[in-house]
Amino acid sequence: MPYKRDYKAEYENYDGTEAVKKKRAERNKARRMLTKEGVVSKGDGKDVHHKKPLSKGGTTTRSNIKAVPASKNRSYKRKADGSIK
Repeated sequence: MPYKRDYKAEYENYDGTEAVKKKRAERNKARRMLTKEGVVSKGDGKDVHHKKPLSKGGTTTRSNIKAVPASKNRSYKRKADGSIK
């Protein structure tokens, strides 16, 4: 029998926590900034890349973000905590 995910429990235990909401808001803010400039658009296959990752003290400022192909931005090796090695 296939495993059935409990999305409600996932949200309550992880996705709904204040720390995760804050991180998500920063990522959304970066995407909005580049969308407003016309650098990215919905469905274009690009990700907004933080040059200095948020997990390593980076900020969501225009000088710290750029648009890169999703395949490149999601290919970094990561530690168990999700930060870049």
